[in-house]
Amino acid sequence: MQHDLIVTLIQSELYWHNIDANLGMFEEKIWSIGEKTNLIVLPEMFTTGFTMEAAQFAEPMNGKTFRWMKQQAAQTGAVIIGSYIVREDGAYYNRLIWMEPDGSYSWYDKRHLFRMANEHHTYSPGNRRIIKTINGWNICPLICYDLRFPVWSRNSWLTKQNRLAYDVLIYVANWPEKRINAWDILLQARAVENQCYLIGLNRIGRDGNDASYNGHSAVINPKGWKALSLDDKEAIRTISLDLGKLQEFRKKFPAYFDSDSFNILH
Repeated sequence: MQHDLIVTLIQSELYWHNIDANLGMFEEKIWSIGEKTNLIVLPEMFTTGFTMEAAQFAEPMNGKTFRWMKQQAAQTGAVIIGSYIVREDGAYYNRLIWMEPDGSYSWYDKRHLFRMANEHHTYSPGNRRIIKTINGWNICPLICYDLRFPVWSRNSWLTKQNRLAYDVLIYVANWPEKRINAWDILLQARAVENQCYLIGLNRIGRDGNDASYNGHSAVINPKGWKALSLDDKEAIRTISLDLGKLQEFRKKFPAYFDSDSFNILH
């Protein structure tokens, strides 16, 4: 049975290097939603801002932020996603947690590390995507700089399942204002080329490195049109996506059957 997917985007400033303040702030925002939702999306590094001070702010997988996400998902009945700094086996990861209301979880480690900020010298890259399911929707969450690399996000036709691998592609980000034009363009490109809904959730405000962020969070439909567009202000917006319309479009315009086949070797 097909169901709509109800998604809530929380576009917000972040407290620089202050885990407790960010968790408290997002808890208030989550509880202000006031309507049913299936999925709540938080920014990249939502507990600290985009920082290379991993040794100071990294948490173990069962640490404070993990337990907070587990509590919020249980209390809201919604999946909650966002990335923060995780320490595991002596390495640091910019790790997105997918937290289910029943306490089960998955994670995705950012693959493309932003070398212009030396992220690749601080964090270890991921080597696998995850695709999760809500209400019959397949969803692929990625992180910020991943947006620039279409091969990693490419949707693929699954012959045995007789469907595309995912229906929604999500990017959580700390994408700065000075490159926001690229963000806007690439969100639309990824939606069109993968024939999916695209959710881009960015932050606003200024961080401790004096980088400025102006949001532009958006939901893009598979034709590249904005179903939801946020400007540069704090906002909590909920939108319902229609799987039937997505499937109808894919049936009428099955460009995915002509896509090039490839495998990522490493």
